[in-house]
Amino acid sequence: MAGEMKQRARVKIQGIVQGVGFRPFVYRLAQDYRLTGWVCNTSGSVEIEAEGDEKKLSDFIDSLRTQIPPRARIDNLEASFHPLVGYAEFVIHKSKSVENEYQLISPDIATCKDCRREIFTPGDRRHNYPFTNCTNCGPRFTIIKDIPYDRAKTTMDPFVMCPDCQSEYDDPLDRRFHAQPNACAKCGPRVWLTDINGVEMESENPLRIASDLLCSGEILAIKGLGGFHLACDATNEEAVRHLRRRKNRPSKPLAVMIATIEQIKEHCHVSHEEEQLLESPVAPIVLLKWKKKESNISPLVAPRQRDLGVMLPYAPLHHLLLDKTGTPLVMTSANTSGEPLARDNEEALSKLAAIADHFLLHDRDIHVRCDDSVCVVDRGTRVVRRARGYAPDPIVLPFQSREILACGPELKNTICLTKKEHAFISQHIGDMGSEEALLHLKETIRHFEHLFRITPEVIACDMHPEYIPSKYARALASEKNLPCVDVQHHHAHIVSGMIDNKLEGTVIGVAFDGTGYGKDGAIWGGEFLVADWKSFERVGHLEYVPMPGGEAAIRRPYRMALSYLYTLLGDDLSLDGLPLERVDEMERSVISQQIKKRINSPLTSSAGRLFDTIAALIGVRERIDYDGQAAIELELVSAGEEQDSQSYPFFVDKEEGVDIVRMQETILSVIRDLRAGMPTATISLRFHRTMAAVVTKMCVQIAQQTDIDRVILTGGVLQNRLLRRLATASLMKEGLEVFSHYRVPCNDGGISLGQAVIAHFASTAGG
Repeated sequence: MAGEMKQRARVKIQGIVQGVGFRPFVYRLAQDYRLTGWVCNTSGSVEIEAEGDEKKLSDFIDSLRTQIPPRARIDNLEASFHPLVGYAEFVIHKSKSVENEYQLISPDIATCKDCRREIFTPGDRRHNYPFTNCTNCGPRFTIIKDIPYDRAKTTMDPFVMCPDCQSEYDDPLDRRFHAQPNACAKCGPRVWLTDINGVEMESENPLRIASDLLCSGEILAIKGLGGFHLACDATNEEAVRHLRRRKNRPSKPLAVMIATIEQIKEHCHVSHEEEQLLESPVAPIVLLKWKKKESNISPLVAPRQRDLGVMLPYAPLHHLLLDKTGTPLVMTSANTSGEPLARDNEEALSKLAAIADHFLLHDRDIHVRCDDSVCVVDRGTRVVRRARGYAPDPIVLPFQSREILACGPELKNTICLTKKEHAFISQHIGDMGSEEALLHLKETIRHFEHLFRITPEVIACDMHPEYIPSKYARALASEKNLPCVDVQHHHAHIVSGMIDNKLEGTVIGVAFDGTGYGKDGAIWGGEFLVADWKSFERVGHLEYVPMPGGEAAIRRPYRMALSYLYTLLGDDLSLDGLPLERVDEMERSVISQQIKKRINSPLTSSAGRLFDTIAALIGVRERIDYDGQAAIELELVSAGEEQDSQSYPFFVDKEEGVDIVRMQETILSVIRDLRAGMPTATISLRFHRTMAAVVTKMCVQIAQQTDIDRVILTGGVLQNRLLRRLATASLMKEGLEVFSHYRVPCNDGGISLGQAVIAHFASTAGG
């Protein structure tokens, strides 16, 4: 309208607004509203100054909030108004660094539809180019060295753009405007194939040769976005067998990559929610119900499993490879036991030569190792392993945190750094079983501290005296003269679940897992705590039993089964007709003596060890070769929930004011059912119902005593979908409000978040 008042707005936006096409979005919006001014990236935000008619300026600010690019996220938008300057046009300024300010960084993003169309369109200049990307997709976190997010601060810096790519990069109206990994076959990274000695195989089309090798049964090490995969034809049983033997991974399920959602449906049942998750920009591995009779994927990919871990291709290289092979491919993390994911070409060639037959390499460096995320859809998306597509997207805290470093647990390690309202949980680091794993942890800490401008004031760790991350945390705190807060493992689990569900105050926490060091020096894991962000009280737990041989009892569940029998029922109990009868008589005698004399037999209240016990007792699994295998297979053999409604007896008594769950009657009932010829599926289901009844009885008692009606279900054992569903339904029937994990793993991958929050309050005056 003629004569309408003009204004100048100054806007500051924080969130995920770099590397996601935000500045060109602002530029186009300013053009639409005929505004003048500028937009600029800084280390801490996107800053905008815009001049124009008052109404158009107001609509512009509203549109900034409501029309953002698909992978952007606004956490805070501040707008203020000032006298006019008289800008002649709207421009995009160069990025600028601001000391101590930090910016959220986008996770890696799966290939968008536009880029997929280009790589499969003959005549397009990016036809068959395996590093095609734009502002809506491609690598982010894994290539960024520093902020603000500019090409010079990524691993794309060595690649000088050709005139065509530079033109796209410079054009605010192009979808590749300031797409930092922008490249084409003329100027960008290249891919090549080598033998196990690193000798390049001459070929104009290495992807075609690689696909032929895969189809002929070979195993390839393939460099991807955040590290290497080991790949083979998932329908070739001999190839899968070779991969398992060479990687020394006898039975742990392997992930499969399948070209399209339509092809996935040929092998698995896929719900609408699962389809959405598979096709999302995160593109995680999703655990799907497997149509075994209709699928030609080898049963060796996931032995004795009902579910199959499946993902769609999420990088152009994957799309091209799957298109050329025309078959599902095993895509499993390329690492040797106890070591992190292989990242560099030289590292892969030296460490994977005994596993892979050939190597598909490229020359775009990976700055940050990042494994594939794993999710399951069960009344919402639940993250099992938080990595590619999620990290380093922060969890927003309901308070302003000190700058804390939490070093995480021993297994399924992640670290967490907090600043202001943000908790930055790292990508999955893994088990701390080697010096290389510890180096990976240290490297991750340094990178997160640098990216997010965090200088820890407090360090947190698990209270276990021998955990490698805890030893490192204590040494680091001593070196830097900082306080180090030892956090009890299950308290961290519960607080992690509280933050995931945005809960304040006090809750009843049910923490069921395999191992957690307790305040009394025993191994906890079947815990009922009354807890808040600051402290906890242990009000109940499963009864203690010895773990004969310590770690050996974890690897050999029959040892835990014998411990339960000998401890609760006496070592003169006949094993006739029980699978445990197969255990060597001499070893049974040694186990009995270990228990009686408490030789290398720490006490445990672990729910994980109880599930192991039942699995071994009924013959489901007597030895394991990966974490949680016995409990996982026990769940899988259970009959449908509707087929049997019985549970086994147990009782609860008090010991020094703490409720103790006694399982003697449960064990006796299992033995009776077993000897009566009851199917193992029914026994498993009855045991699951029993454990749900244990959870319900204990929580109802605690609720009556404390007037707390909110329950958090957490810990690795509660990844068990059957147990979680049964317990949730039973608790809700009793009028209790039930929460479990979604964004943060309920296993040890979520521990570091809980550690950081507890350490903040432990170290805050008056907290």
